[in-house]
Amino acid sequence: MPQRAATIESLPMAFEVVKEMQAGGLDWGEGYRPLGRRALAEIVEDRMAEAVDRWLDGLDGSAVRDRRNGSYRRCLLSELGDIEINVPRTRRFCPTGVLRSYARRAPEIDRAILAGFVLGLSTRKVGEVLLTLLGRPVSASTVSRVARTLDTAVAAFHRRPLKNAYKALMLDGVVLARKTGAGALRRPVLVALGVRPDGRKEIVDFRLAASESAAEWERFLTGLYRRGLTGEGLETICVDGGQGLLAALPVVYHAIPVQRCWAHKMRNILNKVREADRDAVKADVHAVMNADNRRKAESAARRFADRWEPVYPKAVACLRNDLDELLTCFRYKTLAERKQVRTTNAIERRFREVRRRTRPMGTFQDRTSMDRILFAIFTHENKRQGIATPFPLTHNN
Repeated sequence: MPQRAATIESLPMAFEVVKEMQAGGLDWGEGYRPLGRRALAEIVEDRMAEAVDRWLDGLDGSAVRDRRNGSYRRCLLSELGDIEINVPRTRRFCPTGVLRSYARRAPEIDRAILAGFVLGLSTRKVGEVLLTLLGRPVSASTVSRVARTLDTAVAAFHRRPLKNAYKALMLDGVVLARKTGAGALRRPVLVALGVRPDGRKEIVDFRLAASESAAEWERFLTGLYRRGLTGEGLETICVDGGQGLLAALPVVYHAIPVQRCWAHKMRNILNKVREADRDAVKADVHAVMNADNRRKAESAARRFADRWEPVYPKAVACLRNDLDELLTCFRYKTLAERKQVRTTNAIERRFREVRRRTRPMGTFQDRTSMDRILFAIFTHENKRQGIATPFPLTHNN
């Protein structure tokens, strides 16, 4: 069979040849990588030199004056590894468009870096994982630079228009830590999660706040309202009972019934009870929470008070003082519907995933890095519910 001679004129063509030969059983090993890096460097440098020549030739006869002004070194991270490129320039022109056309980083590498970042790997570990792909590790600074490509998507997520697409809203503040010059600083993340009519749960938005004060919550809720979440069709809002949130709610969503979170309330009650009695107290609280209807729930609450008030008056007062808002969920007829709206556990579960993935990182370096990882994890959780964010995690070369 006659052999076909071909001139390989571009990197994509070279990769096609490599793929064909690998499919035929040829094991290239690692020996081709240094040769490939040198060849790619020569190709890119030649293209940039040609671009500079065209620029200077195009100035002949014009009033613009320019001349060559040396060069500088720049790294090009490719599928073959990290390549140092000599970039020529003039006083007025630099052919960086050539680098962009060859892509400073292959999209596959960026996706791998972002995937590792979202999965909670440290920047150092991401570089080590990519060692097998590139033939050398990627530096932590490179991983951090790629992670910054999320910033546009994060900003768009926080600005996107919202719709009244929820039957219930859950609001909670969860504390995370980030590094400062004086050590770890603990700050809350204010979160809004919407329950759709079909039961699917969606993180609507989140805000990194200085505290859980009424002013911070009002700022967050007002932003949701102005973007379109006006509360039309909203049947209930479930809250954790923080005083700042309770003070801010009437300012923005004054006409919507409030449901106090049963999970938070249970913890507060049991904290006022001796260890030996906690199981019995918990069972009696469950009798209130899981009653067939509101009337039976009120009866169970009276029995709870009659039994435990002589021993634990503070625990009984903890339930009694918020009973009306604890029983808001009984506007729904079935226990399954009530379970969907009576706690903020859905937010807590998502933050368990945040902590699981970010534990290898220790604390967040700054607000921006915290915003990125929360966005990545929350939009991934939304996608698992069948609710895709309109801002896909892509890198525009």
